[in-house]
Amino acid sequence: MVDLTTIPHPIIFFDGVCNLCTGTVQFVIKHDPKHYFRFASLQSEPGQQLLKEYGLSTTAFGSFILWENGKVYTRSSAALRVTKKLNGLWPALFSFMIVPPFIRNAVYDLVARNRYKWFGQKEACWIPTPELQKLFIG
Repeated sequence: MVDLTTIPHPIIFFDGVCNLCTGTVQFVIKHDPKHYFRFASLQSEPGQQLLKEYGLSTTAFGSFILWENGKVYTRSSAALRVTKKLNGLWPALFSFMIVPPFIRNAVYDLVARNRYKWFGQKEACWIPTPELQKLFIG
């Protein structure tokens, strides 16, 4: 069991077999030179623990989840909050938070529902390189 409160970084939880999701994690790592974020798949022990703790499905991995300062953010809110900490122009995307969540999440849900069809999936969770392993929990 992992005590998330002992990890001094926001944690991005993602679907470890989804090509879009693992590609997003790789994108965040590339644009997070200060290594602000940590990562865990939703299928991992910490991922399952978080899902249970917050009453979320432990078998349907349709949401990108950000755990930050003891709060859970899902779907478009999680994704947009992540952009605030990336380098380059990516933080400008946070301005989309002014769009009502029902609109943002409708777009998010459309992509989430079709992510395997559009981007494919792996047979097993993505394994980070040894150099990146320090950014992952669990």
